[in-house]
Amino acid sequence: MAVPDDLTYERVVQRITRITVVLGATGSVVALVIGGWSWAAGFALGSTVSWVSFRWLKQVVGSLGVEHPQPNLPQKAVLRYLLIAGAAYLLVRYTVVNLRAALVGLLISSAAVLIEILIELVHARN
Repeated sequence: MAVPDDLTYERVVQRITRITVVLGATGSVVALVIGGWSWAAGFALGSTVSWVSFRWLKQVVGSLGVEHPQPNLPQKAVLRYLLIAGAAYLLVRYTVVNLRAALVGLLISSAAVLIEILIELVHARN
């Protein structure tokens, strides 16, 4: 059975990236309206870190199964989580942005993946 063009790996990653950006921008505006600039800044910071984490994860997944994988791949994976933890520490310790909004922003790429799953389920029914 042939895979529809909309469900290829590259198209899926593009859609998840777009959904992540749209959710991050929309969520930042909603956070601004609800909680003010500190909530909006926290949400924007969290969603940006989430987007960067997704991009790094995409690189790791893209290098799996290739003949010459990227060097230091396990170190990069560990570094990814250390950087997220460091950013969270700096956020809590040295800024006035809202921590809860930032934590919700960190979930943006996961929400984008769930939305993509729903899109694929709708395509599977047609």
